[in-house]
Order: sequence, then structure tokens, then C-alpha cells
Amino acid sequence: MRKVYLRILPFAVLTYFFCYLDRINVGFAALTMNKDLGLDPAMYGMAAGAFFWGYVLFEVPSNIILEKVGARIWIARIMITWGIISGCTAFATGPYSFMAIRFLLGLAEAGLFPGFVLFFTYWFPDQHRARINSGFTLALPIAVATGAPISTALLGLDGLWGLKGWQCMYILEAIPTVLIGISVFFYLTDRPSEARWLSLEERGWLNGRMTHERRQIEAQHGLGVLRAFFDPKVLMLSLNYVGIVTASLGMLLFLPQIIKELGVTNMQVGWITMIPYIAGAISMVFCGWLSDRIGDRRWSLFTTCVISAVGLVIAGLTIGTWWSLAGITIAAIGFYGTKGPFWWPPTMFLTGGAAAAGIAWINSLGNLGGFFGPSLVGLREGWPPRPIRGRCQPRWPMPSRTGSPSASGRPAHRPVCERIAAYACSG
Repeated sequence: MRKVYLRILPFAVLTYFFCYLDRINVGFAALTMNKDLGLDPAMYGMAAGAFFWGYVLFEVPSNIILEKVGARIWIARIMITWGIISGCTAFATGPYSFMAIRFLLGLAEAGLFPGFVLFFTYWFPDQHRARINSGFTLALPIAVATGAPISTALLGLDGLWGLKGWQCMYILEAIPTVLIGISVFFYLTDRPSEARWLSLEERGWLNGRMTHERRQIEAQHGLGVLRAFFDPKVLMLSLNYVGIVTASLGMLLFLPQIIKELGVTNMQVGWITMIPYIAGAISMVFCGWLSDRIGDRRWSLFTTCVISAVGLVIAGLTIGTWWSLAGITIAAIGFYGTKGPFWWPPTMFLTGGAAAAGIAWINSLGNLGGFFGPSLVGLREGWPPRPIRGRCQPRWPMPSRTGSPSASGRPAHRPVCERIAAYACSG
């Protein structure tokens, strides 16, 4: 299996790295873009989340098409079209054109993640599933951790080609995506039986192993495509994923603005954003390895979900202070720790067309949280707070936008994120 890992995993990680970079760079662009496009927090949250409506609508059809035509052709199509549309974000002129481009970007990207999860079921036996899925999704925290300073640095290119810095960022980060999309067509192999880079003996062993596992699952479960949509296990996993995605993307897309209000520069925002996602990357690899090692998925998933919930509570209670960064880091450890254990169960009772539809259905329903998370955070930022009760007032000096507390221990002008905490604590 070492040869299969080395051939498939690094390229899959590279592909998903640029996918996620193009998805989340909007959070960093917002530091300067929102003013240029006339986006208030509520509109920004809804427009950024519009991506997920397009994503959800085309997710299942996209994965079914991939199962029919093969990963090589379809993933190449996905990457090329989403790279082009991502670059077009640079030419948004207002809130509604920005929202329309985000929606089209979701349509273009739909099917990539579940497509790779399905693709892995053709190549990796059961005992390798948590490791390959956690290794693949390692691209998520790496994209945020490394993309944060890159994106904030590109914001400083104001005037290049007569464009704003955020416009340059969108264009320059879209170019590699299109180029990698072209290379996918020549690099990926759809099935083990077609792998010329494996010896005849290796192809025979791997093909036989995967065929045997698929027949076992079909004999025990035998779900069809339509039944996969309504299977109780699929629906429960979808509900679980809604919670994970709502919280994680609500945090991710507003994290640069939350950090910015602590009184740091745009470049410092990029470096500080790395901290939670480096911790998340380590958690993802460890939890995937541990899950395969002990052969447990349920308790691994439950534990990581609890960790993320604890981190969010800490961040919510201390938001507006540097302590919130510790809570966000703990939440990231939990969120990314779920990735390996979570995507193992569907592959153990779904195969073929049912697997294509079921995995995409779980991912599409879950990613509705990608709309509601940013939208709810954006709406909350725009709401006026109610008075803070004494028990909720922070007991440490609160930094102002210039980094120094006022005489009362509170900033002279309270940041938006503190007003969110005030509203939450007053209820």
C-alpha cells in the first residue's frame, strides 16, 4: 500500500489545499474588500455563505456523475471551472455581484470533497480509511495556516495592474488551481485495474481485495441510490456534520476580523490565524492514526466533538480578549480531529452508486451549515447588544483597537466581537 499512498495522497492533498485556499481567502479579503464593495457584517456573512447553496444543489449530481465518468475527468473539470470563477471574484462590483460569484463558485466546486472520499474507496481497504481521510483533509488546516500569511501579504499589492490588493489576491491564488486541474487529467488513475504504475501482481492483489470488500458490504446492506438518501445512519451523520460545519465555518470566515479587532495589523492577523490551524493539523493526523490503531470510530468522533464544543464555549465567554484565541485553538483541535473517524462509517454500508449519492448527501446537508454559520455570526454582529449583567463582565482589562485599555478596564470603543459576547451573556 505504500506505493498507492505515495502516488495518490500527496496529489490529493495538493488539490484540496488549493480548493480550500480559494474557498476561505474571502475571510482575509474581507479586511479591505468589505469597504470597497459596501458589505456590512450581515451582508458579508450571507454573501460568503451563498457559496454553500450552490455547493449543496450540485453536490449529489456531481458525485453521481463522477462515479459514472471517472475521477480523472470530473475532478479536472471541477478544478478548472472553480479556479476560473474564483479569479472572477476580483471583478465583483457590489454586494449582489459578489454574492452571485460566490454562488457560482459553490456550483463549480461541488463534488470535489465527496468525490475524493468516494475515489479512496476504490483504492484503500477498510483498515486504511481513517488514515487516508485524515491525511487528505490535512489540507484544510494547512491551507488556513499557510494561506493566512500569504493572503494577507497579497493584500499589500495595492496598485499592481491597477487593481486593489484583494483583487490581486483572488487572481494570483486562482492561477495554480487551474494549472493543477489540467494536470489532474493526466495524473490520476480511476481504478486499480488501470494502474500501470503498479506491477501486475500488485494490481491483481489490490483489485481482488477491494472487490471482496465491496461484495461483503453489498451482501450485508445492499442499499440502492434512492434508499441511501433516507437511510437513518446517513441522516444521523448528516445532522452531526451540520453541527460541525456550522460552528467551524462560522468561526473560520470571521476569524480574521475577530483577530483584527484585537488591535493588530493585517499581516499579524495572518500569522496569528496560523496558530489554531497548526494545532488542528496535528490533531487531525493523530486522531486519524489513533482511530485506525484502536479500531474505534464512534468514541473517537464523540470525543473530538466534545473538545470542539468546549473550545467554542471558552472562546464565546472570552471573545474580545486574547484568551479567546486559546478557545478557538481548542475548538480547531476538535473540529479537525473529527475528519478521520467521521468519513469511515459511510464507506462501511454504502457502495457503488449508493456510496456516491450517500457520501455526497451527507456532505451537502452538512454544508448547509456553511451558509448558516457565517450568516448567523454576521447577523449577530449587526445587532445592538442588550446590557451586560455583572456576572458576565470580563474580569481582565479589555484591549482597545490601539491595544491599550481604558481607565475603566474596558475599551473606549467596544469592538464588534465584544458586543456579540455582551448580547450572548445578557440572555
